[in-house]
Amino acid sequence: MLWSDLHGVARGKEIHLDELHRFEDPGLSFCQAVMVTDLAGNPLELPESSGGGWPDAHARIDAGTLTLPGWAPGTAFVLADVLEAAPGHPPLALDPRGLLRRQTERLAARGLRAVAAPELEFYLLAPDPSAPLGWRRYTTFDTAGYTVGASHDPDRMLPLLLRSCRALGLGVQGGNQEFSGGQFEINHTHGPALAAADRAFLFKYAVKEIAAVHGLRATFLGKPFGEAAGSGHHVHLSLVDDGGTNVFADPADDGGLSALGRSFLAGVLEHAPALTAVLNPTVNAYKRLAAPGSLAPTTADWGWDNRTAYVRIPPERGDGTRLEIRVADGAANPYLVIGALLAAGLDGVERGLRPPPPLAPGSTGGGPPLPATFREALDALAASSALARLLGPRFTEVFTAMKRAELARFERAVTDWEFREYTGML
Repeated sequence: MLWSDLHGVARGKEIHLDELHRFEDPGLSFCQAVMVTDLAGNPLELPESSGGGWPDAHARIDAGTLTLPGWAPGTAFVLADVLEAAPGHPPLALDPRGLLRRQTERLAARGLRAVAAPELEFYLLAPDPSAPLGWRRYTTFDTAGYTVGASHDPDRMLPLLLRSCRALGLGVQGGNQEFSGGQFEINHTHGPALAAADRAFLFKYAVKEIAAVHGLRATFLGKPFGEAAGSGHHVHLSLVDDGGTNVFADPADDGGLSALGRSFLAGVLEHAPALTAVLNPTVNAYKRLAAPGSLAPTTADWGWDNRTAYVRIPPERGDGTRLEIRVADGAANPYLVIGALLAAGLDGVERGLRPPPPLAPGSTGGGPPLPATFREALDALAASSALARLLGPRFTEVFTAMKRAELARFERAVTDWEFREYTGML
């Protein structure tokens, strides 16, 4: 059984198949503190943990998600929703999958469904005792992207990952070696938003598991190496009506983008500063955003087929009309990325917002600046009562508190850079 914590880390429990039926309703009891625990294993002091006497939550299986991984014979995966232990077992406000489901329900009330397709970049790392932290890039030759074959993938990990994830039903289309050595990108087919997020969540888990089986490590961290390219989490989004018609498309519009699509775009851009902490949820993420030539946006803008923009409108029209949001970090939680973008976009639709003019062809940047640091991003999220209302006040409060604690731990840490920079001369 697997479910997502706030970071996007797969939490769960291994159970015998004969016992699976016991966890359909109300589900598997577990200590709710795991939902408010940081990446170093420290639970926040909240009613969900020590402040409430370490209460339970329930993980209720979604039987329709059961699937068989080819690399782990005798094992099946099934996803779970996280519920409160209270009578009636309402959804837990801190469940990322539940947050996304609430946004899809808001859309359904308007006769709309969201279609999403993620693009995820990651690095494979190989153990190396001589490396500063014991790991080096799987290969170190920078290819400038779009390469395949054994020259820069000697163990042929990419086709292995593609086959394994395809067999798992994750809808992967294809992939390639990315700009820097050891970096890969794998693209996913489009599908309903919740299913797309489920697949992205399981994909990240599967890649890390398969890498570990082969003595490697996979990381989706946005900027694991200062000298190498960053890893993004681009998301393609569109809306369709109950008949399956893409409501972002309008052949009568000069750009082929409907008024509804423009309002959705405007909502994403208006909430972009507050969204930054959710889409770029680590201290490290801001090193990717600040890197020269990274194609990661630093301003809230949009453009026609412009990969430097926050939102790119790809050239396909008709059923292929969509937004590509390019700012998210590879380490971001897929449920929260898609859920937060849908919340912001639908707010734009409900308020009838209009976007600013697009970037001129060939131009770079032009909208309001995004937060430049994790602290600024968390301040923007905390200050946005509108986004807090859409995502849920308790989610926003706890997510912000957890990430502020993470930031505080970083600021107290003594880094290798400080040692190298100062000890020789000072």
